Amino acid sequence: MPDGWTLKAFHEFSLDELYSVLQARSRVFVVEQDCAYLDLDDADQQALHLCYWEHNQLLGYLRILPAGATFDECSIGRVLTSETARARGLGKQIMQRAIDECRKRFPKQRLRIGAQNYLRAFYASLGFVADSDVYDEDGIPHVEMVLQL
Repeated sequence: MPDGWTLKAFHEFSLDELYSVLQARSRVFVVEQDCAYLDLDDADQQALHLCYWEHNQLLGYLRILPAGATFDECSIGRVLTSETARARGLGKQIMQRAIDECRKRFPKQRLRIGAQNYLRAFYASLGFVADSDVYDEDGIPHVEMVLQL
């Protein structure tokens, strides 16, 4: 996998790329966050997958979903940076790239995310506004947030 950013539909992944994505998601969302949940939710096939690679390692990842896949609006989810890449500003970079992509593909729509509540200020710094009360999702406090594209 070449270094840098890739944006792919599910069917465009090589088997090695898909394995890296699923491994990273499992490492962050299941192991690090100690949260047993079903990550494979049948939404990946509808998503665009934004990845950041260095030296054949997946360091950043998220998926962009069209309206109706998880929310009534288009959405971004499964946002992660690998443990080795944290504190480098990669989370903000990947989110900004995803927001820009959503603006191109879904102009004048609202973008909705289900954010972990402890990251509310991070997402607010990107222009998102809380749009729900805090709720529990798989044992982790979340809040829905929206951004007008």
